[in-house]
Amino acid sequence: MEARLNPFGSPLTGKFLRSLRAAGAVLAESGLPSTTQELVKIRASQINGCGFCTDMHVKEAAHAGETSLRLNLIAVWREATVFTEAERAALEVTEQGTRIADAAGGVTDEAWAEAAKHYDEEQLGALVSLIALINAYNRLNVIVRNPAGDYQVGQFG
Repeated sequence: MEARLNPFGSPLTGKFLRSLRAAGAVLAESGLPSTTQELVKIRASQINGCGFCTDMHVKEAAHAGETSLRLNLIAVWREATVFTEAERAALEVTEQGTRIADAAGGVTDEAWAEAAKHYDEEQLGALVSLIALINAYNRLNVIVRNPAGDYQVGQFG
């Protein structure tokens, strides 16, 4: 499988991707735990069918010390006992925020209130921004059919 388009191949899309990467760097430095950030990126990527981003973030999370058990259970996090209550709240907001078209009204008040029990306003802002960012990356990679499997940890430095 070959991508339809190399997003780094033109000045315009290259500049756009550098802007997205800069936004990601801001979020990486936020108070939202890095483990939670990777779980959010993986779950949104799974929902969106983005093989490239799923591959990338699973490898990055494993490299950062995430266990294979937790990585294998992200897709079924509701039935798994290996995630904290805070992580579960973030995953719920991620799912609802990613599936906006499937649920009129977007994220429910209940999901938001549960997340607010575990994260302060700055962290909630980072969570919302991260969900929006990974969804943008997912859509770009799905549209161009960027294939999964070849990502190397740290590839985008």
